[in-house]
Amino acid sequence: MHPAAVQKILVIGGNGFVGSAVCRTALARGMQVASVSSSGRAWKTPKGHTPAWVDKVEWHKGDALKPETYAHLLPGTTAVVHTIGTLFEKSGYKSALKDGSVPRLASALAGRMAGGGASGNPLEREEKRRKGTYALINRDTALTVCEAFVNSKPQVELDGPRAFIYLSAEDCGRPVIPAGYIETKREAEAGIERMTAANPNFRGVYIRPSLIYHPHLRPMISPVAALLDLLATMNAKAPSGFPTPAEVLHKLGRMLARPERADLTLDSSLDAFARMLTIPPIHVDHVAEAVCVAADSARADVRGAYGVAEMRELIGWSQKGERRL
Repeated sequence: MHPAAVQKILVIGGNGFVGSAVCRTALARGMQVASVSSSGRAWKTPKGHTPAWVDKVEWHKGDALKPETYAHLLPGTTAVVHTIGTLFEKSGYKSALKDGSVPRLASALAGRMAGGGASGNPLEREEKRRKGTYALINRDTALTVCEAFVNSKPQVELDGPRAFIYLSAEDCGRPVIPAGYIETKREAEAGIERMTAANPNFRGVYIRPSLIYHPHLRPMISPVAALLDLLATMNAKAPSGFPTPAEVLHKLGRMLARPERADLTLDSSLDAFARMLTIPPIHVDHVAEAVCVAADSARADVRGAYGVAEMRELIGWSQKGERRL
């Protein structure tokens, strides 16, 4: 990279759970950081505290679907990180997780399973459909930001291509998580890849975490993460030939018909559920570290999809979660 070049990343959704971890990690790596979010507010802890690092981030208000609200930031950006998304359509689960409210979380998830709290008012239904769908949040926001980034004229000279990093996901949630979630994630990846592959000055990176946890910021997730980590460990250490639950589910899955969107979800929901039992959860700081390695202008070799195993390798961790010496 040219000596005078300063790496600056733009985090879409920088005041969210993953986005804030990316901001903090990028600053620690010497990068300049800007965030765009719908509120434009700086990140705060669940208890309302503002850490010192927050003052070093440029916080901007903008709409990912309206490039004119953030296009002026793109020319001076060496990498863009898209972190916004939703696990459940039209659900209040995020605020419940942030506040640590078990009743509200249960209510939000129950509402989704019961049909998403459908309203009898057709105008209200249309408004919810427009604002809260997987397609709009997980796919369209990413494609809109990527298109604006690829069309921007860089003000900083780099030796390698600028990175567009998309927070995607491992396909290990179905049928607990609706198929539309992973389908729109894969549609976004495909659209980003088409845009970046057509321009040698850009590269697409798709970060695919499993369950993301943090014991303090998301305490309600920790018991689930601990259980999934235990199951993954037991599966990995099972004697050869021993029929683990994951293997049984994979065998049953092969007996089922292929998914309706086989180009996006390659196998059955039973196979996806089996992966939930074999892929360990990942700490949000490790996701953020992988993102920042990918954002480094010196790492032009980092491109394409990175699952949990590949992320651990990227940041120098073994499969057991221990640092390599």
